This record gives sequence, C-alpha cells and structure tokens, in this order.
Amino acid sequence: MQRRSLCLALSAGVRAAIIPFAGAADKFDESSILLVWCRRVTAARIHFGEAVNILIIGASRGLGKAFVEGLGTKGDRVIGVSRRRPEDLKPPTGVDVDWIEADLSNPALAVQQVMSALPERLDVVMCNVGIWEREAFESSYAFSRCSDLELMEVVQVNIASTILLLKHLLPRMSGAAKPQLILTGSTSGLPRSGRPEVAFAASKFALSGMADALREEYRAQRLAVTCLQLGYLNTEDDLSVPREQAAERGAGQLIPLHDVVSLTRALLNLSDASFAREIILPAILDERF
Repeated sequence: MQRRSLCLALSAGVRAAIIPFAGAADKFDESSILLVWCRRVTAARIHFGEAVNILIIGASRGLGKAFVEGLGTKGDRVIGVSRRRPEDLKPPTGVDVDWIEADLSNPALAVQQVMSALPERLDVVMCNVGIWEREAFESSYAFSRCSDLELMEVVQVNIASTILLLKHLLPRMSGAAKPQLILTGSTSGLPRSGRPEVAFAASKFALSGMADALREEYRAQRLAVTCLQLGYLNTEDDLSVPREQAAERGAGQLIPLHDVVSLTRALLNLSDASFAREIILPAILDERF
C-alpha cells in the first residue's frame, strides 16, 4: 500500500528545470542544443489550480527528450528549443508542443530567440545544457590532443552560454509562486571524480558554483536551486523501453533515463517549504563512488 501511494504521488504532476548530463552517448551534438518547454499543470497539482510554465533547455534527444516525453501531462504547453527539432518526439497525449530552433554556440543570438518567444512568467527552469570533448569518455581521450577550438567551445556552451541565458531567464520567475531551477551537472564535476576530461569536468565544477551563487542572489525570492550530479546514462533506451529492460543495459554501469525522470518528478512535487540542494546519482556499480 505504501509503495502504491508513493507511485501515485510521483505521477501526480510535474513542473520544470534546466539540465546538462554526464552520459557517454549523444556526445558533441546533444549539447549545443537548447530546448525550452513550458507546461501548464492541471488543477489540484502544484499551485492549487494555477497554471505552471516550465522551460527545459537541451532536450532534443537523450535525457532532454526523456524530460519532454516523461514530464508533461494533458493540458500542458511545451515550448522546445534546440538546434534541431527531433522528428520522432512522442509527448504525452494532450500536451501541446511548440519549438524554437537555437544554437547555444552562438549565445547572444540564442538568448534573443528564446526570450522573444517565452511567456511573461516562468515557474520552473530545467537546464540540460552540456557538451564535451570529441573523444571524451573514450580510452583514446588525451587532453594534449584536444584542439584549442573544441576546448573553447566546451567552455563557451557549458559556462558562458548558461550564465548568459540564466541572467535573462531568472527575472521571468519573479512572479512565480514556487520558482524552481534544476541544473543537470555531472559526477565528472565532483571532487576526485576519477575522470580525465579537463574541459568538461571544469565546466561541471563551474555549474555547481553557479548554483551556489544563484541560490544566494535569489534567496529572498525563495528560488529553489537544485544541482543533479548524474553518472553515466543509458541513452540508448528511451522511455518507450520498459524500465526493467533499460536497467539491464550496462550491467550496473549505466543509469536508465527512467530513474532520472522519476527523481525529477519527485523534486518538482516538493512543497515550497523545502528544496534539494544537490543530488548525486551514480550507477550502482560505478566504482568511483
């Protein structure tokens, strides 16, 4: 009975956030993308009938796409922003999806395009932005062989673009009853992570710093800032694959997208009296933890 009640609570409704992640798939392309989606939460869910607008950045595939397909419910409005709109998107029945094509490697233009299409109020921002070196997470990776251009692009997209975007987005949350920001970090950005990818790790350390600073800057506005430090993700199996089957891939070394979506649902359904500062989610057999 307890388990059934918990499942019902987690599926009761969801709000929104921003996210980058540490999977070993969807490498370079997944993150020059920015996906935004706004959603309206049906009555009796979070704000007792008040519509909730959710923005998701970086959601064309992998984890971001799972957020689009796993968090929306009937009546929600979703505005997606990415470099390209995915052709095989399967949002829940009754969810309206709009799209803005924008590339975060050109941050000033991307911010312009996104801000011109957003509603006046945002309740939740999910930042799923993050690219990494071309040979990251491969045995062939060597920092000395990375081109200067690719290292600068990782810093530009993961740090500079994220800061610039958040500067313009967060004032839109001032009228929200329960403003919430979720940043998808990575276990690569934790101390003694055991990973050699220099630019990617540095950018994820920076994300934690952004979270701390934004929490202080907007504390009086009760902005809840959560950093999700995710380990290696199974991005091969989307939400259409049963969770138990997805969990078998990687033999304990990969995290099913279903787990991250379920965890995010729980976060978004917290009351406005609390927040999760940081959540570390490694795979069960990840020997670094």
